[in-house]
Amino acid sequence: MDLGIKGRRALVCASSKGLGRGCAEALAEAGVDLVLNARGAEALEATAEAIRSAHGVDVTTVAADITSEDGRREVLEAAGALDILVTNAGGPPPGLWSDWGHDDFIKALEANMLTPIALMTALLPGMIDQGWGRVVNITSQSVKAPIPALGLSNSARAGLTGFVAGTARQVAGKGVNINNLLPGSHDTDRIFALEKGVSEAQGVSMQEARKIRLSAIPSGRYGTTSEFGAMCAFLCSQHAGFIVGQNILLDGGQTNATI
Repeated sequence: MDLGIKGRRALVCASSKGLGRGCAEALAEAGVDLVLNARGAEALEATAEAIRSAHGVDVTTVAADITSEDGRREVLEAAGALDILVTNAGGPPPGLWSDWGHDDFIKALEANMLTPIALMTALLPGMIDQGWGRVVNITSQSVKAPIPALGLSNSARAGLTGFVAGTARQVAGKGVNINNLLPGSHDTDRIFALEKGVSEAQGVSMQEARKIRLSAIPSGRYGTTSEFGAMCAFLCSQHAGFIVGQNILLDGGQTNATI
C-alpha cells in the first residue's frame, strides 16, 4: 500500500532501538525523511546509517535527552519544520506503590506525559498552518487496564491520554490527527527489565519468568518492532485522516477488555 507520505519529514523520539526504531524504519520505507533522537550517540548513528543505506532517505540525528528542556530545544532547532511527530520515552521502573515518592512521580510525569505535551505544543502550530500533520504517541497497554507493578507508568501515561483526548478533537478540523499506540509486551530491552522483576518477585529463573509472562498473552509470543512500526506508519499516512484521538492496542490480546 502506498501510504502517501513520501517526502514528508518526521521526528521520531527514542529511535535508536526498540519500538522507536521500528517506527523510524517503517516511516523510512514509506519515503519519509527522518529526524532521529536518542541519548546515546553511538547507537543513534548506527541506526541512522542503517536506515539511510536501506531506504535512501535523509536522516538527521540529534543525541540529546528529549525529557529535558535543553534537550528538547536542541532537537526542535535541528528538526525545523515537521509533518510527523512520534513521541516515545522509556518507561519508569516497576515496583510497589510503597516504593515511590514525590520525586519518582515527577520524573515519570516529565518523561511520559509532560515531554510529549511539550513537543506537541511546539509542533502543532506549524502543522495547523500547513493544514496537515500526524502525531503518534507511544504510550502503553496500561492506560486501558492498569498493571499493578507499573504504577508510575499507569499514572503518567493516563495523564497524557487525557490530554490527547481533548486536544486531538480541537485540531482534527485543521488536518492534524493525533493518536496513541499502546504496546503490550514487545521483544525489546524493556522486556528484560520486566522479566527480571517477575524473576525477583517470584523467586524463579529468568527463563521461567519469560514463560510466565508469555502465558498471559493469547497470541503466545511477544510482539515485534517491525509490526509495531507498520501500525505507526499507517497512522501517519494519508489513509488515517478519519482516525482521531484513538488508543490502539498492540498487545497480542493480553488486555482482557471488550472495548
